[in-house]
Amino acid sequence: MRKLEGFPYKKVLVLGLAKSGTAVSQLLHRQGIDVVVNDLKAQDDNPSVHLLRSLEIKVIIGDHPLDLLDDIDVIIKNPGIPYENPLLEVAQSKKIPILTEIELLHYLHVNDLIGITGSNGKTTTTTLISEMLKESSIPSRIAGNIGHVASEVAENLAENETMVVELSSFQLMGIEYFKPKVAVLLNIFEAHLDYHKTLENYKYAKANLFSNQTEEEYLVYNADDEQVNEMIKKANAKLVPFSRKSKLPNGAYADDTYIYYNNTKVMKIDDIALVGSHNLENILAAVATAKLYNVSNEAIKNVLQTFVGVAHRLQFVANKEDRLFYNDSKATNILATTKALQAFQKPIILLAGGLDRGNSFDGLKPYMSNVKGMVVFGETASKLIDLGKEIGLENIEKVNNMEEAVKCAFQLSSPNEVVLLSPACASWDQYATFEERGNMFMNSVHKL
Repeated sequence: MRKLEGFPYKKVLVLGLAKSGTAVSQLLHRQGIDVVVNDLKAQDDNPSVHLLRSLEIKVIIGDHPLDLLDDIDVIIKNPGIPYENPLLEVAQSKKIPILTEIELLHYLHVNDLIGITGSNGKTTTTTLISEMLKESSIPSRIAGNIGHVASEVAENLAENETMVVELSSFQLMGIEYFKPKVAVLLNIFEAHLDYHKTLENYKYAKANLFSNQTEEEYLVYNADDEQVNEMIKKANAKLVPFSRKSKLPNGAYADDTYIYYNNTKVMKIDDIALVGSHNLENILAAVATAKLYNVSNEAIKNVLQTFVGVAHRLQFVANKEDRLFYNDSKATNILATTKALQAFQKPIILLAGGLDRGNSFDGLKPYMSNVKGMVVFGETASKLIDLGKEIGLENIEKVNNMEEAVKCAFQLSSPNEVVLLSPACASWDQYATFEERGNMFMNSVHKL
């Protein structure tokens, strides 16, 4: 077990249970740090509350008493808790540091770490990089937003293992010294503005991924993305670009036929199993990263010839009477849905809707030429109905839940068409997670 070395805080308030809060509370307790846990919504019968109290960790639930701040040195908060939380606002006025659990990776001395962020494609790219390392017999562990809590994995990481970590803007807001050996910045699109308030705040959070890097580290970045190109001007790391639009003197790029790295052919594009032009960007990012670890072309080919995607991300579900059903529940913003729409040439019945974050859906308009009908649900249903009417769709149906949506979409569709769940919204108005939403979709498809 790795030890927290140089951790300057003696008493920690962990704010928010969930998976990360529960894990980090146990980690700190094992490392001999004095921990108190506070969660607003948890009940006494919550298994995490029982577990932590059985370890004699103090757990306060039901409210956020401000006197908790009287004798603590630092807050480690659940990434999803906004900084406008009253307890956090008082903590900021008292200049109490507010971190997320990934900062602990610095004190656990995880030096061989690949960190992946971006508005879309994080999970696919993280998985591809991990698979390429494994195919090349490089020991690695996957963590972060995908898989296990990052600090929990880091505590038990072997010296010869590489950590491959998917990181959200919420996590990256709460760092001081954390830095990866290889940072991967995929793309930037206006997202999570209900949390970050402005695009500049969002970009600032994402840029934290490489803000502490030096010339000894690497930054793999999307040379096709204007926002990314602006952000990386402040980077100190060695720059490794990727592009699906331009030939590059170094880094990874694609033409109509091949993928290249440093102007050397890696493999034919036709041999890649994963569909969608947006996934080509994810693939190029993974190739560029893998090459920094000297992964062979053969290992890269073996992965890309067989990898067909991860759950809830343009995941093929079933063929029902010649209708092809795809689960893209991870599409929690407009950019992700535009990428999904571009992946298909066939007519599409689009299932969309969810949490209303105040945005319009005008950004979908240029990509809806193949959309034959829409089935909408959730808080944004009326906005999506307006969108459908504006582009002249005749088949627009509003439903209450996913089972109704699937049945309705099947009725609207014809053979040789695609039924695509790509909501363009977070799930939290009706479902706890996008995974729960996607599973409901798949279960409903299988019931047809």
